[in-house]
Amino acid sequence: MPVLPGPPALEITLRRSARARRFSLRVSALDGRVTLTLPPRAREAEAMAFARSQEDWLRRALTRIAPGEAVGIGSDLPFEGRLLRLVAGTGRTLRIEGDQLLVPGDPAQAGARVAAWAKARARDRLVAASDHYAAQIGRKVTQIALRDTRSRWGSCTAEGRLMYSWRLILAPPRVLDYVAAHEVAHLVEMNHSPAFWAVVGRLYPGWQAERAWLRGQGSQLHSYRF
Repeated sequence: MPVLPGPPALEITLRRSARARRFSLRVSALDGRVTLTLPPRAREAEAMAFARSQEDWLRRALTRIAPGEAVGIGSDLPFEGRLLRLVAGTGRTLRIEGDQLLVPGDPAQAGARVAAWAKARARDRLVAASDHYAAQIGRKVTQIALRDTRSRWGSCTAEGRLMYSWRLILAPPRVLDYVAAHEVAHLVEMNHSPAFWAVVGRLYPGWQAERAWLRGQGSQLHSYRF
């Protein structure tokens, strides 16, 4: 990965786009990732020269990004719409008691353990929701994958493979259900036409509120660092 010398050094992700006609820089407000888009035939040396010319802007943009919250013992984490306080626990498994999430083991590994636990819960919920909505329209889900995507909450292929962001488990349950209904609706309409939204409406009436929640508050789910 190309790097602009520091301090601190800045890693630059290069992305070629067939539609790009010029260089463009983007700084993610979620994690500070710097992406440099360039036309298909542009040289990397020219792209990096452009990045250097914009270095002052890049560093100013990065200073405006609030650091993510590290997840560990003593921190608060949303889970299925509830705010849980992480506390040290005993035994071998994580468990919820009241408004606390008890995390056993080495406190230094608490974030990783919580992430693994949350992903397992996310898979269970998303598989159940996807199968539920697919049954309503007589379609079949062939595969479900979880990722930590930042550009989309889910996706669907014509072969019935669904992908979801596991961080949906941090959102209120109704939001997760809407995203599942949205992706399953693509098994009927592989587009965002009025016909597609009609399918979404049959599967999940009142979906507009959950879509608005994701647009207004969804970015907060990416602010937790595990």
